[in-house]
Amino acid sequence: MTAADRVWHWLEAVPDPEIPVLSVLDLGIVRDVQWNGGEADECLVTVTPTYSGCPATDVISDDISKALHEHGVQKVRVQIRLAPAWTTDWLRPQAREKLCDYGIAPPVGLASNEHVVDISRLRASNKKPLQIDCPRCGSTHTALTSQFGSTPCKSLYRCLDCLEPFDYFKCH
Repeated sequence: MTAADRVWHWLEAVPDPEIPVLSVLDLGIVRDVQWNGGEADECLVTVTPTYSGCPATDVISDDISKALHEHGVQKVRVQIRLAPAWTTDWLRPQAREKLCDYGIAPPVGLASNEHVVDISRLRASNKKPLQIDCPRCGSTHTALTSQFGSTPCKSLYRCLDCLEPFDYFKCH
């Protein structure tokens, strides 16, 4: 196993601070691992936050550095790369299942099918609302409560069958 492979393996155990059931690798935010000057020198980990203003970015960087230091890596630098912008398409397949098991409805569809730059969705439209399944009981009988949930990347829904509120991880 190469030094970079070991780092990727160690990053499996670094949880997202907002959704601790997901690792930073499950989220797909770790873009690259490199050694500058060889194994004995600096380990550079490149991260793309879920959005440019994500308040967890500093915590994620600190957690990555701490995890690598605990494994004996002396010099760690976490580089933030904003382009290309992160998308829910980068979530690992098992991340969607973990989200659902945690009580958060995973993104529906692929962001690559969306017009990401199209602002027309900000205006009222006759567009059919997304069908979001309840992660608790599996019901399709759900309703949007608020476009904004516990974090900016989630919306708040309510199941009309089990009556439980739940977050939906927005597709973006």
